[in-house]
Parts: sequence; C-alpha cells; structure tokens
Amino acid sequence: MKLPIIGMIGSHSAEEIGMAAKANGFRTVIVCQRGREHLYTQFNRHLYDEFIILESFKDILQEDIQKRLEELNTLWIPNRSFSVYVGYDGIENEFRIPLYGNRHVLRVEDRGQPKDQCWLLKQSGIRTPKSFTPDSIDSLAIIKVQQKNNQLERAFFFANSQSDYEIESKKLLKAGIISEEDLEEATIEEFVIAPRFNANFQAYGMAHVLGDFDFVGFDDRIQTNLSGLLNLPAKEQLKLEIAVVNEEIGHKGVTMRESKKPLVYETAALLLKGIKEYFPPKMIGLFSLQGAITESSEFVVFDLSPRVPGAPCVGPTSPEMRRLSLKFKADIQSPLDLCMLDIKAAAEEKCLDEVST
Repeated sequence: MKLPIIGMIGSHSAEEIGMAAKANGFRTVIVCQRGREHLYTQFNRHLYDEFIILESFKDILQEDIQKRLEELNTLWIPNRSFSVYVGYDGIENEFRIPLYGNRHVLRVEDRGQPKDQCWLLKQSGIRTPKSFTPDSIDSLAIIKVQQKNNQLERAFFFANSQSDYEIESKKLLKAGIISEEDLEEATIEEFVIAPRFNANFQAYGMAHVLGDFDFVGFDDRIQTNLSGLLNLPAKEQLKLEIAVVNEEIGHKGVTMRESKKPLVYETAALLLKGIKEYFPPKMIGLFSLQGAITESSEFVVFDLSPRVPGAPCVGPTSPEMRRLSLKFKADIQSPLDLCMLDIKAAAEEKCLDEVST
C-alpha cells in the first residue's frame, strides 16, 4: 500500500496534523512562511519530514512549489490559515494538489457572499440566531466585524439598541481595531444567552468502511481581552474604558450531559445532508458547529467551520477518543487520527479520489 505524504500550511493546526500523520505512519511536508517557521523547523522538527519555506504563504500557488508537492505525492489537509492566506479563488482554480476533503465547501465559511455559511445553515434546516440591521436592534445583539489588521480574526461587540451600537462601534473605530468599510459588512445577530459549545465532528469519505460521521468532542474558546476582563470583579470591569476584543487565543475542553447530546448529532446530520445537496460531492473530514443550548433545548448554531477546527484540547479532554478507540479497535488520541484512518482506508482500496477533491 502506497501512502501519500500529508501536506499542510505551517499555521493554525499544523502541529495537530503533523502529530496525527506521523503517529499513523505517514510522511509529512509543511509549507511555512519565512519568519513564522521556527515552531515547526526548530521546536517540532520531529513532526515533519519535508520543509518548504516561502516568503509568503500565497507563493504556494507558484508553479515550482506545486511541482515539488506533486513530486512528493502530496495529499493536502486544509486549515483556516490555508483558506485565508491562499484565498478561495486560488484554492479552487489554481491549487492543483489533491486536497483531503471538499474544497468547494471551504468558501462558505466567509460571510457576506450569496451562499455563505448562514445561507447553508438555514437551507439545511438548522436554527440560527435572528439577524438585525443597526436600526432594528431591539434586544441584546452581538456584532461581528473583520479586524482591520488581522485577516484571521474578527472583532466582536455588543449592543441592545441603535444608539448603543453607534457608541460601541465608535470605540472600536477610534482604537483602530476595525474600519468603516468592514463595519458596513458586519454581521449583527441575536446574542443567545445560553452556554456555548463547539461541537466537533468527522465525516468520512470512505463511509462504506467507517460510517457516515462521528462526533469527536466539545470545546469552548478562550478570548483576549474578553477572558481577562471576565476574570475581574464587575465593579473593576466598569472602571476600565477599553474596547472589548473577542480574539481567539486558545481553547478549553467541555462536556455535555447525555440527554442533550442527540441535539448536536441531529444538527450535524442536517448539515451533512445540506452540503451533499448544495456543495457536492459531500462533506469529508473534520468540521465544527459552534452554538449554544437554550433552556428550550434548541441547539442554536452561530458559526460553521467546514475544515480542521484547530482546537488541540479536544483530543486530550474528550471522552469520545476512548469510545472511538473501541469502535475502530485502534488507538484514537486526536480527531485528526480519524482523518488518517479515512485516508488509509482509501489508500488500501486504491481510491484516494473518494476522500479528496
């Protein structure tokens, strides 16, 4: 059985991908941007067999780089950094390396286009938060705006009226965190007052061997500077006149009581049906549904990640790893191990096109 070499961008979740690939007998190649390579080339060198250092991540589209990846027999694992730095047009039309998963569904993650994640979630019959315009805000809303100088992150603020929206947005504009142009494209939606859960799943290309999909565990986000502010007593928070920034800096593992877990399984099944209908062939690989469980037992989804979620805490903290180890009679320690099982199953049957696009 000839296995492909597993390729990835040196950012976001490259440690997770490299670890799972090496643990499952694959060779690896990592494409890094100069100045950002030391985590991989120095501190985690044992996870990678081949290194390609570029001046810019987008240079991966250059002919000589793609030819090198082809010579290595690369199967590429997409993550969020790959989508952001290379861009969807480049991924869909120029990047010719086989990609584990469905490259056509990556684009839905970015909001504001005709068939974005909000459209897909609604078409799939999944409950999403109510949408507002600035002049229609009549309850607590969360406003999500692209950060001015960080393509990977959005800035968030809260408002319960149009006047509140104007006051809070001016703070972020003055601080230089957002721009007027990005504010005009912001998502304004109902803030669901309920506990948050990032529900992470793996969908299989080799469904006839491994099944349609598996739940791999929950996580929640640690954000700066919000998490720091929330560690202060309320009276101290009120003394600080600073802009609140919800920039993801880490993750923590969480669990959910068993009686509520069917809600997230059912939601994932709806999404997979929607992707198969609107973005064929189907979902392949890891994906995440970020939402909240309400008092009326609804799983309200406010974010979709149709690629490796990049939450390294899931493997060590999720009880699903042991359950999946029993299911597959293999040592499952990371959600990425399931991607490798899928790829191996395809390689054994000499049908890697079943797990790649």
